[in-house]
Amino acid sequence: MTDPQEKIEQPDPLASGRPFVVGIIGGGQLARMMYAPSIAMGITVRLLATAPDESAAQIVHDVVIGAHTDLDAVREFAAGCDAITFDHEHVPTAILEQLEADGVAVRPGPAALVHAQDKAVMRERLSALGAPCPAHRVVDDLEAMINFGAEQGWPVIGKSSRGGYDGKGVWKIDSVEHAAELVPKIIDGLPEGAVLLAEEFVDFTRELSALVVRSPSGQAVAYPISESIQRDGVCVETITPAPGLSADSAVAAQQLALGLAHELGVVGVLAVELMERADGTVVVNELAMRPHNTGHWTIDGAHTSQFENHLRAVVDLPLGDPTPRAKWTVMSNVLGGTVADLPSALLHSFARDRRLRVEFYGKQVRPGRKVGHVNAFGDDLELVRRRAHHAADYLMGRIS
Repeated sequence: MTDPQEKIEQPDPLASGRPFVVGIIGGGQLARMMYAPSIAMGITVRLLATAPDESAAQIVHDVVIGAHTDLDAVREFAAGCDAITFDHEHVPTAILEQLEADGVAVRPGPAALVHAQDKAVMRERLSALGAPCPAHRVVDDLEAMINFGAEQGWPVIGKSSRGGYDGKGVWKIDSVEHAAELVPKIIDGLPEGAVLLAEEFVDFTRELSALVVRSPSGQAVAYPISESIQRDGVCVETITPAPGLSADSAVAAQQLALGLAHELGVVGVLAVELMERADGTVVVNELAMRPHNTGHWTIDGAHTSQFENHLRAVVDLPLGDPTPRAKWTVMSNVLGGTVADLPSALLHSFARDRRLRVEFYGKQVRPGRKVGHVNAFGDDLELVRRRAHHAADYLMGRIS
């Protein structure tokens, strides 16, 4: 398969002695966490944010305020960059195609990114590639959803093909009666360009994440498989490596993710979210083509973080070592709670655990909002989890 990004002839700024300029579209915490390794590697970051108080806009030196849905704004922003990458997947495909027509290196490019933007497109392509997927179908109306439920058995899952994240845009539909109540409202409220995707309800035992990174020249690395613990559709914890996962199953999941990165022409991080059934088999839940919440453990727990490797891929530098530094690394998300002044809570957290690693995102605290994470690592998994949980709970105000 030919990678569309590899067709573009790009200048080599490194050969001319000037820094490589990477434009990041989106001003969230993922862009913020890309900034630190960019400084270390001498890569200049230019940021397109929607507001000056966004997470990354608070710290990046070169910030442009504009909308990622505005073609003129994105083209003007990209004109000063050697390559473009992303904090999120919400830039319209047509805008990215125009950037490529302008000669801009878009990494990942629109031909790859659409599989993370549109779940219906993803399901069709992954099924054609033979990747394990739940039974699925695009449904246009209530009758089609009822027919799907009759074939697969209730409950079924309904998903907006575009725009959903962190449990939003996903509905569990329990019966014909529930479908009659819910489906017309869902269809009426779908975002522009989205369709309703019906999927079988997968009775999974846990969620896993296979994180890989691929460069334009085809080099790729795979991180250990992580277990992701979700609550109300939001990741609250990751454990790496996934406990109890056999070596053969871990390698198979890594090979699946590496194969998808190659077939889809991904440049940068690809996160393949997996659902594991009781019999140990897995099905693909979703894809993300950017640094991912399940990879935050790599900042402190791997020899090369997902953020550094993503940037290395974007500028086509050799990728770094993805292997872990410790036997176990646990990441706990800090969700907005009763502690408004997060830095003030570090006194207790660091005094209690000198090996704890904490990162805040510069966000105003709101209930349930991801405002930071903690990483703990060591040789005893139970102890490492207790350390991570205690710190996160304290920062959220659950304990005092």
